[in-house]
Amino acid sequence: MNKFFIFALSFTFCIANGNSQPKKPEASTINNSIIKEVIITGKVIDKETQEPLEYATIAFFSKKENKIVTGGITDINGVFNIPVKTGVYDISIEYIAFKTQRILNKKLTANENIGLFSLEIDAESLAEVEVIAERTTVEIKLDKKIYNVGKDLTVSGGTVSDVLDNVPSVSVDAEGNVALRGNDNVRILINGKPSGLVGLNSTDALKQLPADAIEKVEVITSPSARYEAEGTAGILNIILRRSKLQGLNGSITTNAGHPTAAGISGNINYRTGDINIFNTTAYNYSERLGRWYNDVQYFDINTPDLNERRNWTDTSKGFTTNTGVEWYINDSASLTSSIVYRDNGNENNSVNKLIQFNKINNSTSESTRLDPETQDSRTIQYALNFTKNFEKTDHKLTFDFQYEDTDQDENSIINVNGVDSEIVSTIEDQQSILLQTDYVVPIGENSQIEMGFRGDFNTRATDFEVLLLDPNSGDFNINQDLTNLLNFKQYITALYSQFGSKIGKFSYLLGLRMENTKTTLDQPTSGDFSRQKLNGLFPTINLNYELSESQSFTLGYNRRIRRPRGFMLNPFPSRSSVTNVFQGNPGLNPTFSNTFEIGYLNRINKLTISSSIYFAHSSNIMAFVSRETGVVVLVDGEEFPVIERGPVNLGTDNRYGFELNVNYSPTRKWRINTDFNIFKFERDGDFNGVDLSASNLTWRARLSNKLTLPYKIDWQTNLNYRGPSLDAQNDRNGIFSANLAFSKDLFKEKASIAFNIRDVFNSAFFSNNITAETFTAYQEIQFRGGRIYNVSVTYRFNQKKKRERSGDFNGGGGMDM
Repeated sequence: MNKFFIFALSFTFCIANGNSQPKKPEASTINNSIIKEVIITGKVIDKETQEPLEYATIAFFSKKENKIVTGGITDINGVFNIPVKTGVYDISIEYIAFKTQRILNKKLTANENIGLFSLEIDAESLAEVEVIAERTTVEIKLDKKIYNVGKDLTVSGGTVSDVLDNVPSVSVDAEGNVALRGNDNVRILINGKPSGLVGLNSTDALKQLPADAIEKVEVITSPSARYEAEGTAGILNIILRRSKLQGLNGSITTNAGHPTAAGISGNINYRTGDINIFNTTAYNYSERLGRWYNDVQYFDINTPDLNERRNWTDTSKGFTTNTGVEWYINDSASLTSSIVYRDNGNENNSVNKLIQFNKINNSTSESTRLDPETQDSRTIQYALNFTKNFEKTDHKLTFDFQYEDTDQDENSIINVNGVDSEIVSTIEDQQSILLQTDYVVPIGENSQIEMGFRGDFNTRATDFEVLLLDPNSGDFNINQDLTNLLNFKQYITALYSQFGSKIGKFSYLLGLRMENTKTTLDQPTSGDFSRQKLNGLFPTINLNYELSESQSFTLGYNRRIRRPRGFMLNPFPSRSSVTNVFQGNPGLNPTFSNTFEIGYLNRINKLTISSSIYFAHSSNIMAFVSRETGVVVLVDGEEFPVIERGPVNLGTDNRYGFELNVNYSPTRKWRINTDFNIFKFERDGDFNGVDLSASNLTWRARLSNKLTLPYKIDWQTNLNYRGPSLDAQNDRNGIFSANLAFSKDLFKEKASIAFNIRDVFNSAFFSNNITAETFTAYQEIQFRGGRIYNVSVTYRFNQKKKRERSGDFNGGGGMDM
């Protein structure tokens, strides 16, 4: 795979250099007429600044062949020098965010300087296209909000996880788990589809994908019928950068940090004629410190209390590359093929100290448990997309095929008080196939109907093996009570149709989706086998009314499903702690949710307000419950009950919420963004006769302030607070964090250097008080281990940053169908 990647980059580089160097004129005879090559020269400058524009693209369109036959780019002085065969051409001169100039029916018969071209800023293009944005903008659609990711200094040199944590409505906890409006059941897509860039463990994968690879993020809280029904919170669709301009463009970023971290990432596009070659590649290395505290007090005086302290160093390294080719077959059809390869390695060295306190004789004893764990994960994905655009606008047919194969190995040797006592290994192999086709037909000027089919076919095999030390023989023997195999299959097929129209200021989009789910769980070792079939109808309604050009209301309804994730079904217990284990539940059933949302948008000069009120009702919900298993273990001669935490099906959830996003730009050098979400959570349910009903009001607030200092140094501060929450067993404390960053552009905005500090006050850790039937516990978890310092340097070529304009925070009631 590495050879293929090196070949692709070399091929791109050769083409780029080949097209940028003039060739000697040569002649050939075709149909008895002489065709020779001539050299066409000229210069391109910025009309406003009179500075040369490097990497402007010049394209020659042959009417005879009905296509672009050649082209080139300008050098550092704005000069182009391109060999062209004699003939008649339409010549276009383009540069990102500038108005295109054209020369029509130009007859070329000899070497010629076609002159000086002064390009001016295209205000309309600036409002619609974001290549490297200076600020984050948002576009409001019927069923989603589209955030064009801007120059967020606090994530410079960071990853996709860092970007998502700064998107309104989205939060990422210290472990990397993503939530939307406080609900962690969010579906993450790449370019509208599941991707190998996410893989088996989305939290690890999102930490490897570079932030600079993202063009925009679609936050879809009221998904239309075209989207899969998975994800009761909604969908996050990450759109990666890809240029459609002629010539070569891209960027490269290097970064280093403390605790030890380093990485390099880049993206490149080369388009010549009808072919576009693209690649995004990243390599990251990091060492993160983490801690887990767990203090347990048992009500039974005969059971000693426990004090556990687990500290670890998590070393991860990952290589990710996405290489593809787009072929524009003609003006109406295109074919895209891509390969994703991801190779992640992780080493976690954990030290767990267990102190026991005997309440009867007030004595204590201590033991130490070492759990060095290694994990390797490899993913390869092949994708093919065909798009056919018909003569009518928005009349389109698409077909997608994806095949993905992921292998993941985990191994650990557990050491207790200096003696290797346990060997644990987990081997997972997953294959998935995606087939999808969508057809859109416009009806009249303002209406259209859309229909499609989708098939997701996933299989996963998990081999879990535990070997325990025999103290008599000194040998390691397989523990048959813990060792098991799990074969998991899930096949989902779906059909959908939706109709949308706009009548004056009123727009609507109505849809219905039908999904059939077939799930098989096979455990050959234990002999357990189950099969489940489920049919579901998922209606969607999205309405919009424009009060004026600056104000609009939206109304949305959708029915969604939450299927259990793999780790929730996996019956194999974690082994880091002998007294506290996490174990999945193979009998877990899916959750269904109905969500209603009313939104309001208002733009007042430099102030933009976007707000919404939402309500969600979920049935057969999945919740994580802590309980005693009835099993006891011996630790230094003392018996301790094993506490198990895992998912179960309870009753119903109701969630009422209000969300407010405000963007204010007092001046061109000062921008303020804020995001506020408050919701009430009500749960009605019980488990094993224990009432687990709960009612809780919690909230989250985020403030981002960016100011340009003298010498054009940008300063940005992000403040985040997640309010406390409460349910039947858990009393979670609030979490506050602050991030700080500085940045400076260099070499006429072709390069940037940024320095940022994440978690300035070392306050981003999770703490929780647990109350169960037989015990109480206090827990603290910190996955990132305090402050993180990072410096990054980015160099761009043929990627011009969008200039500052007032009113960049766009919002419209337009219908996106």
